[in-house]
Amino acid sequence: MSVSTITIDDQVCSAKEGQSILEVATENNIRIPTLCNFPGLSPVGACRLCLVQINESPRLQPACVVKVEEGMRVVTKNERLQSYRRMLIELLLAERNHVCSSCVMNTNCELQSLAAELGVDHVRFEYLYPNLVVDASHKRFVIDHNRCVLCTRCVRICDEVETAHVWDVGKRGINSRIVSELNRKWGDAVTCTSCGKCVNVCPTGALSLKGATVAEMVKEKQLLRYLVTARKTGQWELSVLGQTEAERR
Repeated sequence: MSVSTITIDDQVCSAKEGQSILEVATENNIRIPTLCNFPGLSPVGACRLCLVQINESPRLQPACVVKVEEGMRVVTKNERLQSYRRMLIELLLAERNHVCSSCVMNTNCELQSLAAELGVDHVRFEYLYPNLVVDASHKRFVIDHNRCVLCTRCVRICDEVETAHVWDVGKRGINSRIVSELNRKWGDAVTCTSCGKCVNVCPTGALSLKGATVAEMVKEKQLLRYLVTARKTGQWELSVLGQTEAERR
């Protein structure tokens, strides 16, 4: 496997063939914000928060899907990029009904954390206030479309890790929604294994445990990273949390 040398924010980094800019940046402790990306799942470039500047080009590109090339010069943080990221967060907040004070993920939400990190203290755009439903038909979980950012993490982990493919994206444009089994209620989805992977991978309060109250949800992202890695390597003896599978059960 060939190795390339690239520069990220004036830091020289080694990269393996086929790696994305985001992967290399993460390995070198260089922070690039993202909502849709999750280690081990296929990258889709849905949120566009990981936009970077490559080789002084005026065209910004998503770091999660662009593969490294020898001599590549990458800028991950400047005023233009931060301005775009703030705008994207504001658009996400305006598109749905995100009320943090009544959310089960308050103080544990990735969208909320990114807004604080980027200094988003107000929204310049008109709120859409869409009339969206909360589906509590599943015996264990709830999906609240008001808090969904369409990152498709749930779609990908259900398809690529659990291999049930319960979730998909229905409709188009501003009307796009996450749907289960061709728009059945979640509780009626016969392919759902109730594993909870989609709930734990969701970056917001869109997917949550039934009965969770405000600020009560804490999602097990480390467990999911372990499952994804172990599935690829075939090594199930130890988890990232230092437990054997027998101990976890």
